[in-house]
Amino acid sequence: VTGEGNSTTTNLQQGLAKHFCVFDGTGTVAVDESFNNSGLTDNGTGQYAVTFTNAFTNLHFALTGATVGNDEAFTYIATDAAVKTASGTRFRGVQHDGSEFDTDVVDIVSHGDLA
Repeated sequence: VTGEGNSTTTNLQQGLAKHFCVFDGTGTVAVDESFNNSGLTDNGTGQYAVTFTNAFTNLHFALTGATVGNDEAFTYIATDAAVKTASGTRFRGVQHDGSEFDTDVVDIVSHGDLA
């Protein structure tokens, strides 16, 4: 797509999110809305895993996210070598003091090249 005044060109395929998942992270976790997401697992307090319907080409994809609350922060933390694969990833929610937490709303988005 050519930008205004023919000044820039944007490759939409490269710029689009290839995965997202919005879910309730408390109690029995449940997906509220998703795209290219085939699974969600609760791995303990503040620890979750998602599986992609269509895998990424490799591990070079970016996962970002957000939670709802005043003293909460989202972080992607790899706890072992098998945590991030082309077909899924684990992550956890961490408060500012470093403690893990379950939160009502978790939003994650992944960008990268699909296989």
